[in-house]
Amino acid sequence: MGMNPLRSGLIALSQNKALRSFAEQSRMGQKMSGRFIAGMHVSDALRVAETLNRKGIPVSLDSLGENVSTELEARRAADIYHQLLDAIQQRGLQASVSVKLTQMGMNISTAIARQITSELVDHAAATGNFLRIDMEGSDLTQATIDMARELHAMPNHPGRIGTVLQSYLYRCEEDVLLLLTDRIRIRLCKGAYKEPPSVAFPEKADVDANYLKLTKILLTSGVFHGLATHDEAIIRATKKFVEHEGIDKRSFEFQMLYGVRRDLQTSLVKEGYGMRVYVPFGTEWYPYFMRRLAERPANVLFIAKNLLK
Repeated sequence: MGMNPLRSGLIALSQNKALRSFAEQSRMGQKMSGRFIAGMHVSDALRVAETLNRKGIPVSLDSLGENVSTELEARRAADIYHQLLDAIQQRGLQASVSVKLTQMGMNISTAIARQITSELVDHAAATGNFLRIDMEGSDLTQATIDMARELHAMPNHPGRIGTVLQSYLYRCEEDVLLLLTDRIRIRLCKGAYKEPPSVAFPEKADVDANYLKLTKILLTSGVFHGLATHDEAIIRATKKFVEHEGIDKRSFEFQMLYGVRRDLQTSLVKEGYGMRVYVPFGTEWYPYFMRRLAERPANVLFIAKNLLK
């Protein structure tokens, strides 16, 4: 995509280790991040989930962190999700969880990631919950889809696991059709990583057109899917399609990020659409935060104004 200088600068900063460790440890950094991150701890995430649930909005909880380098770190990351699944059940929250495979040890070995993630899906099934495997860069697309299909096929797992597909990838339509043959729940997003034009549409208009085309396939599939977008044009077109085809407003859900377009979140709930908010938390918030700033320059202004107050 024709990256504007602000956006590419922020993405570069998101990978700056020194700035990251300063930001994550400073009071000012934590205060700044509060717009898009629920807090540092499980208790913060649960509190935000309760608040959103009261507004009629279910959530997907995401413990931030990616690319662990030891099995011990992967198990520690998974423990946070085991805690979440128990707490969600105890408190009767409308909340599911989202995990990244690199956080579950995928870079160490597929077998480790499979075992750790499978235990989480077992736990989700036992507590009547659902686990979403997040999508990462295009080098992991195939492995993520393979893992989701494999886990979905295990006894007691069907309907307990879903994944994410990105409409900026040329292969996305093929992947949608494949996952639908297994009736696996999909969260469709546009994609937030930097990808070469050999694998992803370079033009936003093509990414958007593909997103809408795939939305129509998902909405008529009879499987419950999530449409993750803050794009008003796409939301309008989706609503029009839903009305025109007589699709039940609750047979799918829109999904948005915590702290982004809260006005849209509220209005969709009022109109009777399903709406789930993705709530990230944890001490490793900096890369996620910088990616959010890179997506919408308006976010940078918002943060700057709040810092000056």
